[in-house]
This record gives sequence, structure tokens and C-alpha cells, in this order.
Amino acid sequence: MDWVAIRLSLRLAFWTTALLLVIGTPLAYWLAFGRTTLRRLVEALVALPLVLPPTVLGFYILMATGPQSPLGRLYETLTGRRLPFSFQGLLVASIVYSLPFAVQPLVTAFRGVDRRLMEAAWCLGSGRLETFFRVVLPLSWPSVIAASALTFAHTIGEFGVVLMVGGNLPGVTRTVSIAIYDEVQALNYAAAGQTALVLLVFSFVVLTIVYSLRRDVWAVWPMKS
Repeated sequence: MDWVAIRLSLRLAFWTTALLLVIGTPLAYWLAFGRTTLRRLVEALVALPLVLPPTVLGFYILMATGPQSPLGRLYETLTGRRLPFSFQGLLVASIVYSLPFAVQPLVTAFRGVDRRLMEAAWCLGSGRLETFFRVVLPLSWPSVIAASALTFAHTIGEFGVVLMVGGNLPGVTRTVSIAIYDEVQALNYAAAGQTALVLLVFSFVVLTIVYSLRRDVWAVWPMKS
């Protein structure tokens, strides 16, 4: 097995999950309780990676982070490096691609919190931020864990998006899914089968954890491989 690719995938999944919890939690709270018409548009944008082919999404991310784009030029000016075909570019692509897997379970959980408990906290003098941390978040922790597990597992299995944005650079952008593809192309089915089996067992364990925590996180949208 390609342990370098496995370590790279684990590193990518860890940072994608951590950053999406930071980004996705306030976004999910706003989507759950916001009252503006803009909320529906944002909700559709968040869910877009679920229906777009990964190569299409990867192409647009590649164009958005390339050296001719404002984001790409800004990043190159600040760091002296380019986003495409780098680990940082993979991270940006993974955050966009896994966004609904982090946000939608949280939205479902936040909407399921008894509104009367939140109103009681407000009446007792708690602000919205304090109410979130003392009422909403403790009641939603199973979905937070489920969202983290789904995001981590989804990132581990990414292929089309990471291939479009990161290419296939060993030790830099060559993730475990790309490593399996390379082994199959080289007719090395034994090595591909070993790595695929590891991913199969890992995915089964993650799904078991998610189902045992919150079965209703699957009710809002179908899984997309």
C-alpha cells in the first residue's frame, strides 16, 4: 500500500474537517434560523456539490484558484506560490466539495432544538451567542460528531475534484484514491485491492458510527459518492 498517499489523505481529511466545523457551524446556524430570502439561495449553493459532477466542480475550482483569477493572484502575491497542484489547493477544493456533508447535518440538528428552550434562555438574559453554546450546541452534539465523521470519510474518498485541482504529484497531491487508480492502471490489482479494502472497512465503520448517533442526518439528502 502507498502509505505516503494514505498519510496525505489523512492530513487532508483532518484539516478539511477542522476548518469546515469552524466555517460550517455559524453558516448552519444562520441557515437554520435565518429569515431572509437570501437564505434559500445560500442553502442551494451549499448543496450544489451534491449534484454537480466532481470533475465539473473541480474545473470551476481550478479556474477560480488559477494564476489568472483574483484569488490565485492574491495567494501568489502573499506566498509566492500557486494554489493549483499544491496541498493548499487540495484543501480549498476539499472544503468546497465537502461543505454540504458538514453543514446539512448541523442545520437539521439546529432546527430540531426545541425553540422554547432557546426562548427561555433569552428571557433569562442570555445572548444569542451564549444560548448557542449553552443550549443549542450541547443538544446537537451527536450531529456535530456525525457531520465530522461524514466530512472526514468523504474527504478520504475524494477523487475527481482532487485530481482536477491537485493533479498526481507523489507526496504532494497524490491521495489514496488516486493511488488506487494508478495501481489499477498499472494492472497491480493486489495492491489496489489491499488499499481499497482498507477504505471499505473504514467507510463501513464511519457509517456505523453515524447511524448509531443520528439516523435522521440521512433524511435530508442522499449520499453521493
